[in-house]
Amino acid sequence: MSQKIYVGNLPFTSTEEDLRGLFERHGSVESVAVITDRETGRPRGFAFVEMSEASAAQEAIRALDGSDLGGRNIRVNEAQDKRRGGGGGGGGYGGGGRDRY
Repeated sequence: MSQKIYVGNLPFTSTEEDLRGLFERHGSVESVAVITDRETGRPRGFAFVEMSEASAAQEAIRALDGSDLGGRNIRVNEAQDKRRGGGGGGGGYGGGGRDRY
């Protein structure tokens, strides 16, 4: 079963190819996504790597977390699922507790 990995504190020059090469040393890589800013298109300094095998992903996390990449100590850990729901404003009547006539 595949596992998704969060990679943070990346140099802004890091490419998907760079990360694929780094992680393939530990196992088969299914996908790499360097996250970019919607407005500027510039990298935001983090990425997600999906590895084919959970055991290979755990080995990559152990081996690469805190390692140097382009002069920065990268952060590598298991990705957390995006949280759903929550937030949002209250809709409806904004009476502030007072009755309106």
